Amino acid sequence: MRVVVRRARKRAERRAVPIPAPARTSARTSGRSSARTPARASGRALLACLPGLAAVAALALCASGVERTVAAGARSEARPDSPYSAPRPEIVDRASWLAGAARDQPPPRYDDQVVAVFVHHTDTPNGYDCADTPRILRDIYSGQTGGRDWDDLGYNFVVDRCGTVYEGRAGGVERAVTGAHTQGFNHRTAGVAALGTFTEGVPVPRPMTDAIAAVTAWKLGPSGTDPRGRVRLVSSNGLSRYAAGTAVALPAVAGHDDGYQTSCPGAALSAELPRVRDRAARLQGRGPAAQDGHSGRAAPADPGPLRSVPRTDRRWGP
Repeated sequence: MRVVVRRARKRAERRAVPIPAPARTSARTSGRSSARTPARASGRALLACLPGLAAVAALALCASGVERTVAAGARSEARPDSPYSAPRPEIVDRASWLAGAARDQPPPRYDDQVVAVFVHHTDTPNGYDCADTPRILRDIYSGQTGGRDWDDLGYNFVVDRCGTVYEGRAGGVERAVTGAHTQGFNHRTAGVAALGTFTEGVPVPRPMTDAIAAVTAWKLGPSGTDPRGRVRLVSSNGLSRYAAGTAVALPAVAGHDDGYQTSCPGAALSAELPRVRDRAARLQGRGPAAQDGHSGRAAPADPGPLRSVPRTDRRWGP
């Protein structure tokens, strides 16, 4: 037995040559690949220091450990996807347009999910050059946080006539940020504003409505909400169309006037909402029929515990 071990040890010593460092991976390499490469290299380095038969056993243990580590990492990063998820559109981040105009404000508030989208218009001139959109957004921001004394821009997103989507309210575009866009229905919803005024007879640019549909499809995807369906929301403010605490079924893609007594988003843009809903549903990969029942389950009458407390003062929007 000693002879066998001694021979195995000599063979291991002859094989124990320096192991080169793993090659650098490019930025495009996936997290799974890069996590596995250094781990395996470390395993080989360890084996080089182990004698013969012990190395064989260690190899199996090391390989098993590496695979368990990679699998655990993949599980920790994995997120359950809705069968009707849609791709995220290109979004210009908030810092790009806000620049040095930012004011001190309280931290953002969040809800558990987004189950409806309210569409608005900003009631500003239409004949702008899209290169001027950042300046116009700063003006809107200054008006809402200054003269109106709101905590931040009310809308979660703003879309200009060229179809460019801008991040509005702070808090992160990926998250369910509580907006200040539709009094009584700011929870579990997102506000998307069309930059301009779209009263009756005013043309609504197709790139704008396509971009609104893209944002809608993406934001409603995680909750599984059909953009063509209806959802049950609970009014948090008696100044809305409905008394506080009233559960009401509203379109999953609604106009501002569905939840609040206003002419927003304008007759012309309101007339485009059916097409926005259909396009958003197609972007989610849905069939021809609206799934009202599924959408209803996604937004029950009782919203459950919210991660933010409803406010009724004007600081939190109309």
